[in-house]
Amino acid sequence: MVESNTPRRQGGGWLLKFGVVVVLAFAGYFGNKAVQSYFGQQALDGTGLVALSLDEALVKAEKENKLVLADMSAIWCPTCRRLDKEVFSSDVVKDVIDDQYIFARIEYESEQGKAFMERYKVRGFPTLLVLSSNGDKMGQLPLTFMPEEFAKMIDRS
Repeated sequence: MVESNTPRRQGGGWLLKFGVVVVLAFAGYFGNKAVQSYFGQQALDGTGLVALSLDEALVKAEKENKLVLADMSAIWCPTCRRLDKEVFSSDVVKDVIDDQYIFARIEYESEQGKAFMERYKVRGFPTLLVLSSNGDKMGQLPLTFMPEEFAKMIDRS
């Protein structure tokens, strides 16, 4: 048997490694998004608020002579989840919302979310807008994680 001194080429190895890295990156991204979405849904459910679509909220607000508190959020957003857990789950906040507003939740990644962002010039989330029953923007609320402060901001009585 004759041995050759010519080095063997390792041509395909880098492509396989690159492919594995790409697959792991995608799995990590989508896995993380799924976990964050799960926790986001848990936080939203924990608020006890009835989250209507914007269209449903506008109709109900007209019937009940109330304003709409529109919450532009992403279900996987940690800041949105914190707002749900620390502010919207507070009884003092829920009492003011139930008494004076119709609560609408607009999901960032939905068609309604895209239209909402365009109509109201929303650039990020969470964004909290107060709307009249015909959809006119009355104001934008600053973000706070203190329930009592938030309740005072939205209390119109």
